[in-house]
Amino acid sequence: MTSDPTTSNDSSARANSFPWPPVLYVGAIVAAFALDWALPIAWPGIDDTAARLLGYSFGIASIVLVVWAIVELRRANTTVMPDGISSTLVTTGPYSYFRNPIYLGEVLLLFCAAEITKNVWFVIVAFVFAALVTVLQILPEERHLTARFGEAYEKYRSRTRRWI
Repeated sequence: MTSDPTTSNDSSARANSFPWPPVLYVGAIVAAFALDWALPIAWPGIDDTAARLLGYSFGIASIVLVVWAIVELRRANTTVMPDGISSTLVTTGPYSYFRNPIYLGEVLLLFCAAEITKNVWFVIVAFVFAALVTVLQILPEERHLTARFGEAYEKYRSRTRRWI
């Protein structure tokens, strides 16, 4: 973890001034249900124990990943909010494996929802969510972290994957 002693409250110190990830996530859930109602697609999978266990495993992995990531952010005394100001570069816990474990966890939870509801649209919106959160949040966040933490972030970025 690397701290930035020059933390300020001005909006230029933020990756974003709008909380895109939670808005996109709720939008993805609403879209999956609305699309299933308007344009239902038959579930292509087999409804057996193995498939259910895989889907539930995505859900469990999602919850563990998101909670673990939030705990690491809190321990570092930095923001959990995507429109907040990063005061510390967190590279421990799940951040030592993925640069965006919370967003990855959210995608996994959408996959779990697909299995639970047998709604194919959850799988589709999971990929749309991932693409949109990358463009609207992750790329600006990477620029923000590069400006804020410089070489420390570049080293971290070179050894840690954005998604998986």
